[in-house]
Amino acid sequence: MNKLILVVTVILLASCSASQKTISSAKKTLKGEWSLDKISYDRSGIFEVTLYNDASAECLTGGIWKFIPNNTTGMYTVNENQCTSTGARNFRFTIPKPSENGDYSFLFKPTDTKKKSTNQNKGYRMTIKHLDDTTMTWTQTVSLEGKPFVITMNFNKL
Repeated sequence: MNKLILVVTVILLASCSASQKTISSAKKTLKGEWSLDKISYDRSGIFEVTLYNDASAECLTGGIWKFIPNNTTGMYTVNENQCTSTGARNFRFTIPKPSENGDYSFLFKPTDTKKKSTNQNKGYRMTIKHLDDTTMTWTQTVSLEGKPFVITMNFNKL
């Protein structure tokens, strides 16, 4: 019985260690500046989408996202050519342990320049579908007319 408990404990510790290494590696890969080049949807049509309770998808397309993993902060810009409310937005982020199906999430919370929440302490969760040294893809599932609606965001590293 003691051997069984020891084996289970070792397996649990090894699996936690592996996910922590993956998260650490993802944060290192994430570090730097990324261009949000394309936002698409899982169905065709014309949609007025406001992301992060901030700006339209058109305003965010072409914006630059900067990630600073050592203090889990970052910022993104709104495309100045398209929108009236432009400039930099600050945020805090984390990549928690993967879900039961193995998907990794990216969570972020908008903040001011002093790192205080600007959205009543609310944040946003996206699924990291792809991340390598040059490209990254997030998806976010929301509800549209009572059905899941998937927003896909494609980034390229600068």
